[in-house]
Amino acid sequence: MSDYYEILGVEKSASKDEIKSAFRKMARKWHPDVNKAPEAEAKFKELGKAYETLMDDDKRATYDRFGEDGLKNAGFNTQGPFAGGFGDLDEVFNSFFGGFGFGGGSRRQDPNAPQRGDDLRLDIELEFEEAVFGLNKEIKIDHLETCAACKGTGAKEGSKPETCKTCGGSGSIQQTTRTVLGHFTQIVTCPHCHGKGTVISDPCPECHGEGRKTVEKKVDLKIPAGVDNGSRMRLSQEGDAGKNGGVAGDLYVVIHVKPSPYYKRDGMNVFTKLDISPAQAVLGDTVTIKTLDGEKQVSIPAGIQTGEVVKIRNAGVPNLSKPSVRGEHVVVVTVKTPTHISNEEKALYQKLYEIQEGRKAKGSVKERIKGVFK
Repeated sequence: MSDYYEILGVEKSASKDEIKSAFRKMARKWHPDVNKAPEAEAKFKELGKAYETLMDDDKRATYDRFGEDGLKNAGFNTQGPFAGGFGDLDEVFNSFFGGFGFGGGSRRQDPNAPQRGDDLRLDIELEFEEAVFGLNKEIKIDHLETCAACKGTGAKEGSKPETCKTCGGSGSIQQTTRTVLGHFTQIVTCPHCHGKGTVISDPCPECHGEGRKTVEKKVDLKIPAGVDNGSRMRLSQEGDAGKNGGVAGDLYVVIHVKPSPYYKRDGMNVFTKLDISPAQAVLGDTVTIKTLDGEKQVSIPAGIQTGEVVKIRNAGVPNLSKPSVRGEHVVVVTVKTPTHISNEEKALYQKLYEIQEGRKAKGSVKERIKGVFK
């Protein structure tokens, strides 16, 4: 199993800035455009997986505790950002660090370069039991897809974008400003083509020249057992399509769990309340209660007091990383004093009272006799 910290060459306590710096260094070394060694491609993919995991607080916490298998069981995608391809090294740095390439300086982003699509977020609500046991759920999302009619060019079929006459295809023009100090010339984005260097005179009727259009898509979502309120799942490349052949963004699914009127959850354990009568508390009893796995019989020990608990092992919430391991079902007992009783019950309580008071009286006489002979 890969050690992400070892891959990047950082300590487990490394800060995000240290991880970024290490990734820049290792990416320059192992990018397949730079390194022609047979193992370069595999090592570069591992770098991407390590960086993506350790820069995400939720994924890093899960990885530190449960490893790569824990990430998979928690619903995170573990393929890494380069599963669908690499792009050139400058594109990688632009995507990850906002435009820092070999020279380390800021560059004007080429509008015709591949651009990653936007990430999307979808909130879904689950019943309590659905979150406990997990489920497969079909979801629908509206996202941008590359237009099939024009293949993302934005131009009508049979035509193609034309070179911008204003900038000659460079995407920028020189602009001279006259001031009291003289004439100043600067390079600015072409206002006609907006920096693309091309214009579309005959736009695609399907996407209106955008190259992408909004489409409703069905996605099969596998929700693992044990997710909790606020759990987040990442579906790689299910967000908006990229531009100019760039990779799609990701879809983040945020889980909201409806509260249960019967169960209360605390981590992997669930709690329920059970009211019993004084007679059951004194004598003990076997009662049937509702659990996550159906009805079960539970033994109430004689002499139990209000606030004490009875535990049913391996009947709680499954562990996200190891679903065969489950928490406990904790039954919190309350001894309820009856407020309305029959004459027969009253007579029995009266008899019990007299017996108990008689014991107290006998006991007090013995204590007095002991006191006389001290």
